Amino acid sequence: MSEDDGKATRKSAGGPRRNWRLYGITAVGFGLVCAVAAAVGQAARAHEGTAVNTPKYAVGPSGGTKLDLPDRPTVPVTLTVYEDPRSPQSREFAQRYADTFSRLLASGQLQINYRLVTQSDKQYGGSGAAEAAAAAACAQDQKRMVPFMEQIWQHQPAPAHDAFKDRKLLSDLAKKAGKINHDAFQLCVDRNERKGWVAESQSAFAAAGLGEVPVVRINGRPLPVPADRLTPGKLTSLVNAEARRVAAAAAP
Repeated sequence: MSEDDGKATRKSAGGPRRNWRLYGITAVGFGLVCAVAAAVGQAARAHEGTAVNTPKYAVGPSGGTKLDLPDRPTVPVTLTVYEDPRSPQSREFAQRYADTFSRLLASGQLQINYRLVTQSDKQYGGSGAAEAAAAAACAQDQKRMVPFMEQIWQHQPAPAHDAFKDRKLLSDLAKKAGKINHDAFQLCVDRNERKGWVAESQSAFAAAGLGEVPVVRINGRPLPVPADRLTPGKLTSLVNAEARRVAAAAAP
């Protein structure tokens, strides 16, 4: 064998080993990049779950977190309704007063601001109320919070069964609500974009000491009628009286 042949043989023998070493280094480097990217993504999702990212169209006092989700924000008489997606009492109230709210909204005398709270999670354990409230806030980004909550009330399980922690169920309810861009809604839910805002809403509710949901306030004041004696007719009378009071106060 010639000297040149020996050199060629040594080159061909060493070449693959060097190539495999190069491939190995490249694979390790790629693995590190993937690991770093995964860690960054996880950290970003965790931040989204604690950051207070306000839903679109939310309202509230200047200088504070906007915690109210409005339905027809155009008139001076405002009902603020605090409700918990997992609370049977909230469901009963929402369904009993749905027609009354619709009539009052149509009359032009009333706007309704909804506050979503999650005290039932503490009462029963789990996270279903927080998950459902965050999903409702994502629906509010598309002005579809009220139809989404109607689906929540219709499909609300027994409170001890933490069904709303299942995001697939919430996704299905968003589809039933209709007119929701599902990709945008799902991205909002998956990124936990409204979880921090929901936590802030619950914190404010607890700090205010308003008691058990549902809670209703008219132009920021508690209703003069105890909740257990309120009826759709009495609520309508209170709204009409408040509309007259506001009009009289605004008159020259």
